[in-house]
Amino acid sequence: MKNFLFEILIQEMPYKFIDSGLEQLKNAFKVLFNGNNLEYTDIKGYATPRRLAVLITGLSESQKDETKDVKGPILKAAIDNDGKYTMAALGFAKKNGVNEDELYQKDGYIFAKVEKKGRKTKDILEENIEHMVLKLQGPHFMRWSNFDEKFTRPIENVLALYGDEVLDFKIIDKKASNKTKGHRFSKINKIQITNPLDYIEDLKKVNVYADIDERRELIVSSANKMAADNGLKIEFNKLDDLLDEIVYITEYPIPVLCEFNEKYLDIPDIVSTTEMSKNQRYFPLYDIKTNKLSNKFITMANFVGTDEESFNNIKAGNQRVVSARLEDGIFFYNDDVKTPLISKVENLKGMTFQRDLGTLFDKTERIVNISEYLCKELKLSSDKTADIKRAANLCKADLSTKLVFEFTELQGFIGENYALKSGEKENVATAIKEHYFPLNAGSELPTSIEGEIVSIADKIDTISAVFLSTQKDKKKKRPTGSNDPLGVRRAAIGILRIITESGLDIDINNLIDFSVNQIAKEFSLDVENTLKAELSDFIIERLFVMFEDEFDIEILEALRKNCPLSNLKTFKQKCQNLKLEKDTKNFKDFIEQAKRISRITEGIDNTLLEKDINPSNLKSNEEKNLLSAYEAIKSIDSVQDFYPLTPVISEFFEAVLVNDENVEDKNNRLSLLLKLRKKFESFADFTKFKKQ
Repeated sequence: MKNFLFEILIQEMPYKFIDSGLEQLKNAFKVLFNGNNLEYTDIKGYATPRRLAVLITGLSESQKDETKDVKGPILKAAIDNDGKYTMAALGFAKKNGVNEDELYQKDGYIFAKVEKKGRKTKDILEENIEHMVLKLQGPHFMRWSNFDEKFTRPIENVLALYGDEVLDFKIIDKKASNKTKGHRFSKINKIQITNPLDYIEDLKKVNVYADIDERRELIVSSANKMAADNGLKIEFNKLDDLLDEIVYITEYPIPVLCEFNEKYLDIPDIVSTTEMSKNQRYFPLYDIKTNKLSNKFITMANFVGTDEESFNNIKAGNQRVVSARLEDGIFFYNDDVKTPLISKVENLKGMTFQRDLGTLFDKTERIVNISEYLCKELKLSSDKTADIKRAANLCKADLSTKLVFEFTELQGFIGENYALKSGEKENVATAIKEHYFPLNAGSELPTSIEGEIVSIADKIDTISAVFLSTQKDKKKKRPTGSNDPLGVRRAAIGILRIITESGLDIDINNLIDFSVNQIAKEFSLDVENTLKAELSDFIIERLFVMFEDEFDIEILEALRKNCPLSNLKTFKQKCQNLKLEKDTKNFKDFIEQAKRISRITEGIDNTLLEKDINPSNLKSNEEKNLLSAYEAIKSIDSVQDFYPLTPVISEFFEAVLVNDENVEDKNNRLSLLLKLRKKFESFADFTKFKKQ
């Protein structure tokens, strides 16, 4: 067993690629080892802005030798009339490296036991690593120099150490060695690794913390200590994305305490904190005693050195940048609040929502109409409806403000502030902020009915507009996994989460009709027959994605045709019911009979469904019993309601020939089975379940 270390040193990578690239690289090694039957103990990954590294411990030095029974020619061709091996048999022996006397007979053929020598791990690694690295996928890959190969950024160095042996291969033009580089500003830049297990500690000597978790802990602990020493604190629970980014853009993180003029605390905190955390990658600091935002912040410098002048330069540069940005913020804010938020709605007429589908003012009017429609569907009070319509009318107004134009991340959040400044009700102001929620698939949802309704209205309008735009412009493609204009996949999941988690009784198919028809009427568009169905299928796919971790795909597919968007609460209840029952004997016995009925009635004329069945026309007790059992089912709340039918159906098939020569008897029986099939399908398509 040996340990293997691989590192590829690259010019600074986009931070969003680093985690993905490292996972791809680790998985590539796992696939290589599993595919070649190479055993290993563990695979660990390390990464910084400049390097991706993998450490494999306990890696076997070669594949295991194998002995296989190899099948040769048939006996008639392998042995002549004198009982001697023919040229075919001898050729088979020579091809497989065995002697004539090692051949043996089995099942009418000649066989040989062939030993296959396991390949050396070293050779397998040398042959495959370059291909594995160049197969990594990510955005904005590039070529450099005169090379045809693409990678995220130019490659500077390759390290490949197998035990104490350097592997012999290249990646593009970089030959593997046992050397690597440290931090760009380290006094000792180049370093030789002699033992793969010493990699992490050796890199620290050249000012690189390659362990991602260790680097994250260093950032958190050092920043927290600096903040606490100054009577301040950092709310890391609100800064997960920022912390991840800083982890991936530093190799040697050092905290630097900075400050800005206290006058900038007069503007809403959201302006200052957004500028610091989203745009400048600073940690905002709060007073430990009052929890109020302070005029200090911490930046994590990727810095090597201790001289005071360098620290002062870093501090001064960051303070200068944030002060300039906050000066803009306070100017725009003070100018925006001179007029009430409602006066800014008119400005949306000059802002395009989507080419050929009007302005943001047009979209706002549609959001108001959809919101009113939903209020009627949910039978909300007139006062609640009025507040919701007011929030819908104001929800996009802040997009025309100077502050949001400069700081786009503030949309909705600053709208809430401007609404309160303008004297709007608190629930209306909150809905303006929350109508953008959820901001991503797993983030927080609106907390109020006002926010929920306006959010759903905004999102369904966006989805409908995108689908209609593809109808109007045939060059555009309908949204798919890789083509997601205006984030409609996220919008669809947002609608589904709001409805399911809040328990709102909303028929999404009817909502689609209302939204699509509204846009079509406004812009004189003829809606293609398939468009609404495609839009519905698109949202159903998002529903399945949302539930795929909770429910098996066969459960979801069984319910696909049962209008899952008409009542999401009922849909989820059915999913839960099937999940609980799926592995029970009662369920398995029932679907066996249900699938049998589906097979027999496949392709049968559905006009037989309309046929009335008179019990007196049925000849056997089994037929009469089945009809009685069918008629006894008045309502279906769960799959258990079908279980009493199982033995009755089984007895029917044992005693009755469905395809009788008597046409009237045959049609009576098929009609009964079709009625049963329709009853089953009103709950689920049980043919989607695999053989139990």
